[in-house]
Amino acid sequence: MKSYSKFLATLSLSISLLLGSSLPAWASPDTSVDNKLNYSTDVIYQIVTDRFADGNPSNNPTGSAFSGDRSNLKLYFGGDWQGIIDKINDGYLTGMGVTALWISQPVENITAVINYSGVNNTAYHGYWARDFKKTNTAFGSFTDFQNLINTAHANNMKVIIDFAPNHTSPASSTDSSFAENGALYNNGSLLGTYGSDSGGLFHHNGGTDFSTIEDGIYRNLYDLADINQNNNTTDNYFKEAIQLWLNMGVDGIRFDAVKHMPFGWQKSYVSSIYGSSHPVFTFGEWFLGVDETSADNMNFANNSGMNLLDFAFAQEVREVFKDKSETMNDLNSVLNSTASSYNYLNNMVTFIDNHDMDRFQVAGASTRPTEQALALTLTSRGVPAIYYGTEQYMTGVGDPNNRAMMTSFDTNTTAYKVIQALAPLRKSNPALAYGTTTERWINNDVFIYERKFGSSVALIAINRNTSTSYPISGLLTSLPGGTYTDTLGGLLSGNSITVGSGGAVTNFTLAAGGTAVWQYTASETSPIVANVGPTMGKPGNTVTIDGRGFGAAKGTVYFGTTAVTGSNIVSWEDTQIKVKIPGVTAGKTTVSVKTAANVTSGNFNNFNVLTADQVTVRFKVNNATTTYGTNVYLVGNVAELGAWNTASAIGPMYNVVEASYPTWYFDVSVPANTALQFKFIKVNGSTVTWEGGNNHTYTTPSSGVATVTVDWQN
Repeated sequence: MKSYSKFLATLSLSISLLLGSSLPAWASPDTSVDNKLNYSTDVIYQIVTDRFADGNPSNNPTGSAFSGDRSNLKLYFGGDWQGIIDKINDGYLTGMGVTALWISQPVENITAVINYSGVNNTAYHGYWARDFKKTNTAFGSFTDFQNLINTAHANNMKVIIDFAPNHTSPASSTDSSFAENGALYNNGSLLGTYGSDSGGLFHHNGGTDFSTIEDGIYRNLYDLADINQNNNTTDNYFKEAIQLWLNMGVDGIRFDAVKHMPFGWQKSYVSSIYGSSHPVFTFGEWFLGVDETSADNMNFANNSGMNLLDFAFAQEVREVFKDKSETMNDLNSVLNSTASSYNYLNNMVTFIDNHDMDRFQVAGASTRPTEQALALTLTSRGVPAIYYGTEQYMTGVGDPNNRAMMTSFDTNTTAYKVIQALAPLRKSNPALAYGTTTERWINNDVFIYERKFGSSVALIAINRNTSTSYPISGLLTSLPGGTYTDTLGGLLSGNSITVGSGGAVTNFTLAAGGTAVWQYTASETSPIVANVGPTMGKPGNTVTIDGRGFGAAKGTVYFGTTAVTGSNIVSWEDTQIKVKIPGVTAGKTTVSVKTAANVTSGNFNNFNVLTADQVTVRFKVNNATTTYGTNVYLVGNVAELGAWNTASAIGPMYNVVEASYPTWYFDVSVPANTALQFKFIKVNGSTVTWEGGNNHTYTTPSSGVATVTVDWQN
C-alpha cells in the first residue's frame, strides 16, 4: 500500500509538471529535503536511537551491556538505524508528517560498562565517544547509516545527527584504569587518553561547579574527559570528523553542550562547515532553567553563527500547560521578549520535552495539556521538535526514566493526529513557517494568536482550562472575510468561525480544553524575504534565501547596498534564491531582493559577513590589573574584533582557569592569514579605559589554532 501511495504521489507530480500547474507545497525549493539550510518549514522528531526500534537484533551488545528484558534503563535495549528505517518504511514517521529526524550521536562509543553507585551504566545514549570517525556498532555500520540517509531522503525527510565535540567519555584523574580513560581514537589509531595526554588533547582542570561560564568551558562536565579545543590536533580532528558525516549526506547537526565549549572555537568551527561543500543547518544545546535568562545565551545565538534550542520557550510552555504555575499572559510575555532578544527567531528550535527533562506527560493526568502544547509548538515561530514517544503519551521523571523504550506505534492517538494535521501546514502555509506573531485575544486561560506572512494568515485559539469554556467576543483577525473550519477537524474540541469583511470574528464560545487552527494561504506578487541560511559566511560562500514572490526571472540581490547579479546568482526561483556573498565590508548587514519587475523586498537583518576563512586564536594579556566591577575586553581592526568599536568589543575576558588574574584570556574566531592590530580595554559600566602604547600586531595562521600573549601597556 505504501509503495502504491508513493507511485500515485509521483504520478500526480508528473501530471502537475506536464500541465504547468503549481507544484505541491512539499516540492517547493524552500520545503524540499535538498534545502539543508532552512528548517522553518520542517517538523523535527528527536529519537534516542537505542530506545526507538530494534530493526536488527544481530548488532545488539552482549553480556552485561545489554538488558534483554529492558528493565535496566542504563543499559542498551537494541534500538538501531534499521529500526528507524523500518518505521519510515511502514509509514509511522511519514504518516505523522515529521520531515526531519534528529538521531543520537552516531559515532563509536566506549564499550566499557561503568558501575556508578552499584548500577551498571553504558553509552546507549551515544554521548561517550571514543572515535568520531567510526560508527557505534550497536546502531549499525556505515552501510546501515547510508541506508538510513537514503531512505529518509527518498521520503523527503532530513537527518540531523547529534554531535558532541565537548568531551569523550568518563575518566578519572587518579585512576587510569577507570572505564576507558577517556580515550580518543582517530579512525582506529589512539590519539591519547586522559591519563596519558602528552599531546594536550584534554583539559586537566578538574570538574566544573557551574558557577561561571569560564568554569563550565575549561573544566570537565561531571567526569567526562573534556576536549581542549585550543589544540591543532583536536581542531583538525573534529573538522575532519564532521566532514566525514556530512559527506554521507547528513542534513543538519545538533551540537551538544555548546555552553561548555569556547565560543570563538565554535564560531570558527561552524564557519568551516558553512564554507564547505556540504553546508547544513546547525543548532546547539544551551540549557536554561525555569524563568532563567542569560545575556551570554543571547549573545551566542546572535553572533556565533549557530542556532539554539529554545529553552525559554520550552520552560514557559511547561509552566503554563504542564504545571499550571503560570498563565497565558506569561506565555505571551515570553514570546514577545524572545522575539526582541534573538535575531534569528525563526531558526530557534522549539520543543516541550527532551532527553534531559522530565517527560511532558504526567502519569495518570489528562492528556489534553500534552495535545495543546504540541499544537502550540507546531503553530509557533521557530522550528518545532517533538521528542519520540510524546505522541504516545510516554511518561518518565528524570534520566533515565525519560528515555524508556518506545511504548507503542499507535497512529490513532489524539496526539499523533494533532501532529499529523498540523505538521504539513509548516510547508503549505508560510505564515506558520515564517510569520510574525500577534496576540489577538487573551486572558489567564485563553490565548488566541495570529501568525502572518504577506497575505497568508493562521489564527490559533487555545483554552487550557479543561473545565471552563469562554465566550470570545471582539476578536479581530487578518483572515479575509468568510467561514473557516478548524484545521484540526474538531480533534481538540475546536469550532468553525465566521470572519466579516473588516476582520471582525463573529462571537463564539471556545470549549473547555478547546484548541482550533484556522488558516488562509495566498500567493505573493511582491517579494518577501523569509530567511537567509546560514546567517553567517565569507565572501564567495553560497547562501540560500527563502521567501515568496521572487518571480521566475532573475533579478538582483543586495547585501547592504552592494548588488549581486549574473553568474553570482546561482539559482533563482519564486520561493528560493541561491547567491554568492559579494566582497562587501565584513560585519552585520542586510539582505534584500529586487525582482526582474523592479519590486524590492524588505530587509533580512543581521546577516554576518566574515572577513575570510576563520581560525581560533587565544588572546592573552598579562598584568591587566583592575578594580572591583571592571572587566577586560579585546578590540581590533577587523569585524571579528569589533572593528575598533568598543560597543562590539570581545569579552569580558576570563582570568581564573586557563590563566590567572592579572592575566586575562579569551578564545576568538578571527580571519585566517590576516595581519591584525588590536588593543585591550578596561570597562566598568559606561567607563572605558584604553591601554596605552602602539597597537599590538599579530598575523594569524592560515589554519588551525594559535595563542598570542602580550603585556598590558600603561
